[in-house]
Amino acid sequence: MPKIIGGSLHEHREQTRQRLFTALSTLMAERGFDAISFADIAAAAGVGRTAVYNHFSDKEALLMGFITFETERYVETLKRSLEGVEDPLQQLRTYVQAQARLKRVFHLAPGPDLRTVLSRGTQQRLREHAVVVEEILREILAAGIARGEFPDQDIPTSVALVNACLSGRQLPEEQPARDAAIAATEAFVLRAVGAELVRS
Repeated sequence: MPKIIGGSLHEHREQTRQRLFTALSTLMAERGFDAISFADIAAAAGVGRTAVYNHFSDKEALLMGFITFETERYVETLKRSLEGVEDPLQQLRTYVQAQARLKRVFHLAPGPDLRTVLSRGTQQRLREHAVVVEEILREILAAGIARGEFPDQDIPTSVALVNACLSGRQLPEEQPARDAAIAATEAFVLRAVGAELVRS
């Protein structure tokens, strides 16, 4: 019988899943998703290959589990950072900083774009996860328009453009270049949604 990790079967399952997520994240930073096998993931996680199948039916299921976990954790962190921030302008700054600092392993991995190697069903589920984050931005912009912080605009278009700007850019790792890039990104987004026009 395989060795149990943790003090109970539930802890064992959770810790095994965490090991698999960490292994997938590490491997995706080194090579493309298409170049990773279940055997690679099992070896990197330090578990038997059958343990991977006990949790996920295939690579795409593992990827979705990983992204679901990361998205839920990120949304919780983002919502906590927005608690008590009532000014939509400051909320937008907080959102931009959080998005800019987010490491998107699944967007920036080497190899082909994930959209070219995943099934349509999985692509749709990835899109659903992005919508959860976009909804936060949508609420910030709507509140800012209602309070006169931002000019009236087509919110879905602004949300798509802002998030395309934030997700399509890789920031420098070294300081102070990283903080400077985040500050420049924040200023660009504020101009893009018209915050500067209202305040001028």
